[in-house]
Amino acid sequence: MSRKLDGFMRGVNLGGWLSQCKPSKEHYDTFITEEDIKTIKEWGLDHIRLPVDYELVQEKDGSFNESGFLYIQKTIDWCRRAGLNMILDLHKTAGYSFYEGSGEKGFFEEEKYQELFYSLWAEFAARFGKHEDMLAFELLNEVTKKEYSKEWNRISRTCIEHIRKHAPTIRILVGSYWNNHVMAVRDLDSPYDGNIIYNFHCYEPLIFTHQGAHWISTMNRNFRMPLLATWKEYAEYTAANVDQEGDTFSRYDKDAVPDESYFENLFEDAIKVAQERGVELYCGEYGVIENTSPEEAVKWYRLINAVFGRHSIGRAAWTYKKMNFGIADERMDGVREELLKLL
Repeated sequence: MSRKLDGFMRGVNLGGWLSQCKPSKEHYDTFITEEDIKTIKEWGLDHIRLPVDYELVQEKDGSFNESGFLYIQKTIDWCRRAGLNMILDLHKTAGYSFYEGSGEKGFFEEEKYQELFYSLWAEFAARFGKHEDMLAFELLNEVTKKEYSKEWNRISRTCIEHIRKHAPTIRILVGSYWNNHVMAVRDLDSPYDGNIIYNFHCYEPLIFTHQGAHWISTMNRNFRMPLLATWKEYAEYTAANVDQEGDTFSRYDKDAVPDESYFENLFEDAIKVAQERGVELYCGEYGVIENTSPEEAVKWYRLINAVFGRHSIGRAAWTYKKMNFGIADERMDGVREELLKLL
């Protein structure tokens, strides 16, 4: 069993608010309000993950935007009043985004972007480190390529050193390559200190959770499938729709269907690594696209959360509302009560 990350066991993301959005004061002021934070508390969850893009608070020249910091502080205040914890996730930094279409590039090659990253996290630590009783930091969302691994380990360590000057003991989440894939956890460096958490994301099997996703260029937009298809079908559907490295499902009986053992096998190595290094393990994103029926989504959540619970892995579902994955969306009304018991 992994070390338990108390206070960050059952959460939800606030995707699309201060990140992955068209920036405007109207959007920032209305997409999420304190009532949403109260709703999340009423759902019985214990924390939120707050994705933030650097443009909210930092200009290209490195200067800071005070109004952007106020939205983060306001969210911290809302969470404190509601009795929720919070993870501050830098979803995009100058020179890098998990989404290649953003136009950000050069982070892993150019020192100027790395220095902007360090200065931003030092500023976050100086401003918000005092809230470490209910706040954790997540350095960067979803490093993509495996070839970035060595540089990312170096950059993340240097960034942690900058943070530690202002917030010596705040918890810091670090994820690996392949978009924080659980199988890449092993290639993270040993933890800098005792307050580092290994972070991964899980949308596996991708062909199910992202069926019909318009942002996957090779995906048939009309493709649909149930969770309990055979592994033979999973392999065929994946080959036809997902043009990226991933599971071929060859280890499974081709006529069998997914069950909890799939996630047990998937997480096994990361759990072992976390235990060996004395690190908590956390899943910062997991969820099912709205193209899937709510009932099919619940089946998937039931399987993955059973394994999270068995191994004391903290997690935050993607996402609270809209963004193609919204749990608060009207379409989920008929299953939400059941779903919230599983999260």
